[in-house]
Amino acid sequence: MLCQRTIRKPVHAIGIGVHSGRKVRISMRPAGENAGITFVRTDTEAPASVPALAQFVSDTTLSTTISSGNVQVATVEHLLSALWGLGIDNLVIELSAEEVPIMDGSAAPFIDLINSVGIVNQSAAKQYLRITREIEVKQGDARALLRPYAGFKASYTFVADHPVYNRYPKQATLDFSCTSYCDEVSRARSFGLVKELPQAHAINRCLGSSLHNAIGIEDDQIVNDGGLRYNDEFVKHKLLDAIGDLYLLGRPVLGEFVGFMSGHALNNKLAHALLRCEDAWDVVTFGENERHGVGEPIMQPEASVF
Repeated sequence: MLCQRTIRKPVHAIGIGVHSGRKVRISMRPAGENAGITFVRTDTEAPASVPALAQFVSDTTLSTTISSGNVQVATVEHLLSALWGLGIDNLVIELSAEEVPIMDGSAAPFIDLINSVGIVNQSAAKQYLRITREIEVKQGDARALLRPYAGFKASYTFVADHPVYNRYPKQATLDFSCTSYCDEVSRARSFGLVKELPQAHAINRCLGSSLHNAIGIEDDQIVNDGGLRYNDEFVKHKLLDAIGDLYLLGRPVLGEFVGFMSGHALNNKLAHALLRCEDAWDVVTFGENERHGVGEPIMQPEASVF
């Protein structure tokens, strides 16, 4: 059967929060079967935990924040996207401040950290949230939906009329039964217009943003040395974010995600809409040689298992 996964041993790193600008230490530790993913703040008077679940989302302004009581954890989406890509089901994530470190603005450093200590299969069967009928949410012109699919497929359309954005693809569709998340998505970085940075600072956002953790865009050029990592890096980062936001459903999705101009707020709205409609999903497990439906095999988690 396909088994749940955690990491082999603890791993640590230090970075800064992209919005807070504060230095933060992150420690990822193995967790038991069916424990799920939990964030723990170690800088509070007593360690306080926040489950990585959609119902704990408290803010979606430029990133996804989860909270329990007065304790919050900000900017969780890149790390959760990496955990989805590696098939990690159970993990404890300790933080010395209120925000997950931004690292280089992508999911790749988290993948490298986890691969440095290895991944282990656990005894319990891996559970998937299978979409059984279409659910769609809208906000103005933006929309996001989940619908049945034999595996996991994601597409996104990025709409922005700007001289730099207009040079690159604004739509991407990836079927993860035949596409490597680690190779094709994980290295896509956050991005933004340099001229909008003062506006973000005015609302205490992007205080730690720099060319080390984001793609900076001026009127007619990309500021970063070396340019883009992927020709379609902008739209792929939007997919990376969406995958992280959807992992707050608590299980990997079997289905198809379609986003059009959607962001963290709409992604979370979609997760809540799905959870409210119990006839739109079920929970399934799979034997080692089973296939989902009649199409492609389900996505196999990446990275070697020690």
